[in-house]
Order: sequence, then C-alpha cells, then structure tokens
Amino acid sequence: MKFEIMRDRLLDGLNNAMRAISSKTTIPILTGIKLDVTAEGLRLTGSDADITIQTFVKTEENGKQIINVDEPGSIVLQARMLHEIVRKLPTNEVEIEVTTGLQTIIRSGKSEFHLIGSDANEYPQLPEIANNEQFSIPSDLLKTVIRETVFAVSTSESRPVLTGVHWQTKEEQLVCVATDSHRLARRKVTVENVPVGQNVVIPGKSLNELNKILDDSTDLVNVALTSQQVLFKTKEVLFFSRLLEGNYPDTSRLIPDDYQTNVTINGKSLLQAIDRASLLAREDRNNVVRFETVGQNTVEISSNSPEIGKVKEEITVENLEGDELKISFSAKYMMDALKAIDGQDVMIQFTGTMKPFILRSIHDDAILQLILPVRTY
Repeated sequence: MKFEIMRDRLLDGLNNAMRAISSKTTIPILTGIKLDVTAEGLRLTGSDADITIQTFVKTEENGKQIINVDEPGSIVLQARMLHEIVRKLPTNEVEIEVTTGLQTIIRSGKSEFHLIGSDANEYPQLPEIANNEQFSIPSDLLKTVIRETVFAVSTSESRPVLTGVHWQTKEEQLVCVATDSHRLARRKVTVENVPVGQNVVIPGKSLNELNKILDDSTDLVNVALTSQQVLFKTKEVLFFSRLLEGNYPDTSRLIPDDYQTNVTINGKSLLQAIDRASLLAREDRNNVVRFETVGQNTVEISSNSPEIGKVKEEITVENLEGDELKISFSAKYMMDALKAIDGQDVMIQFTGTMKPFILRSIHDDAILQLILPVRTY
C-alpha cells in the first residue's frame, strides 16, 4: 500500500473516526484505525464494538486532487499515535507506505515516522444493513432532536434501557423520548416515508457522538434501523451504533390530561431567574428551587440554604390561570428543560404540588418536557 494525501483532509477524517475509539476496549485491534485505500479514495474506520464510525475521503473533490494512489491496500494503525503524528506533521503533503511485515512509513517534509501496523483482515466487519427500512431527516433537524432529548437519559446503569433515547415511528412521524424516571423529554418530528412500527432504543452516548459529527446544514441524513443496529449515513460518514436491549417503559401514561394551574412565561427570563436562585441552591445537597404563584400575573422564584442565606425574585408572567400553587423542583432539571425549549415563551402546566408538571413551547407543540417535583412544603 502506498499513497499521498492532503494532511488537512486526512486529519478531518481521523477526527471523526477517532470518536469511536475507546481506551477501555478489551479487543486489542480496536485501539487502531483501519485504513482502506482504493482508486476511489481512503476509508478510515474506528470502532469500540458499540459504535463504529467510517469516514470517506475522495481521491478528488471539486476538481482538486486530494489523494494520489500508487498502490491500493489496507492496514490498521494505532489510533491515538496516528492521530498525534498527523496533527503535528510539518507540511500538508503526507505519504503513507506499507512495506514488508506491516511496517508503515509516514513521510511529510523532512519528517519520517515508522509504525508497526496490524493485519486489516483481523479488523471486525461492518454490520450488514438492508436499504429497504430507511428514512431521511435533515442534518440540522436531527441535531435539534438529539439536543432536545438526550440530556434526559439516565446516567445510572441499574436500568440500562433508560440510558438511551426511545425512537418510535408512527404514520409520517418519529417520536423520540428520553427519561431518567425523574424527568422526561419528548420530541415529535414529521418524517416523510418513514417505515411504520419501528421501536428502538439508541444509547445516549452514541447520539452525543453523532451530534458532534453532524453539521448544521439541511443535507439529508439517511437512517436505517434494524433489531440490533442503527446506521446514520451522510455524504462522508457512516455511523453505526448498537441498540439497547429491553422494553422501554410506556411513558405516555405519565403525561397528565388535565391541569389545575397554567402559567405562560418568557422562557429566557425564567431560566435566568432559576440560574440565579440556583447559586444558593447548588450549595444545598438537592439543588432545589421553589416556584410560587403570587396574585394574577406574578410568580416568585426562591431558594434557601441554611448555611449561606436565601434568594427571592419575582417575574411577571404573560398569563396565569387556575389555582394558586407552591411547588419545588430541581434547578438543574428545570434549566435543562428550558434550554431544550431554547428561550421561547413556555407554557407550564401543573396538576398539583406533588404531581409531574409539563413544559411546552407555545410556538411548537412538538416539544414537551416533564419534571417530577421535590417535596419541601
């Protein structure tokens, strides 16, 4: 194997493939990145057995020669060492050559590195995924869906299925739900030609890594779901993730049908007030903030830390209907939910002091956040 490549394009591909590399893997070859060079271009594959990322660098882009292939071939090179070397090479022209015994030479300017490679045939094969169960979603919309749900997954391994986001396809609709049993985030998306009846749980860790690779463009991402794997496919990247096993709980019954108190309020003002109140709440073990209706058009945000002091702030609301209310909740959970709604005006719907309450954007019914209150009153 022997080829020349532009260093910046090689580094772009490595940066994406490296996201799948884990230092904790028990399979030695997975500490490496697989390089496949053909006349069409260079494929870089990284994997930790749960996530596999393959990036493709074309030989030619927009009439510009990116790769010159003298001899096609494959090799697996130690990922972190290769990444560090490429990052620090002195020029933008890089030559990589594999000689006898998997010896690999990397040349750039007057620098020359010799690495010992591994046999590419020992690297695990990519999963086979059929094309008939695919649907497409714009990249920027997929990023938004991930941002609005993934923060609510559980970080506890006691119920592994809750560490993922539940994706369910219905008629022309994708419904994504995450919960850690203390809060819930749901996002509905209209998707054309979506295969109905698919029901999977994608690890939150996988979605976070995917989110770093996706760009804020309207380019379509193809999504293919099977019983064990999901594939996200862009122009240059294949992103495979295993799915979580187990039955995801029926969260629809957690969402109340009727409400005793409805508050419409500016989300950004509420977020900033809770952020200020949490300065004292943070010092307390539970990070709890209190929310109380005052008269017809005001709510009071407060927190109290016996060792430090207390804070109180009033906010004028746009609309307040129903019963008077005092309720306490985790400042972090509330701030996460408001950030997901992204500073829009929100309607908060309460069913009582100790029952879950709902946050919705008044502009977009597709976003819903649910939080369980904390008993303090």
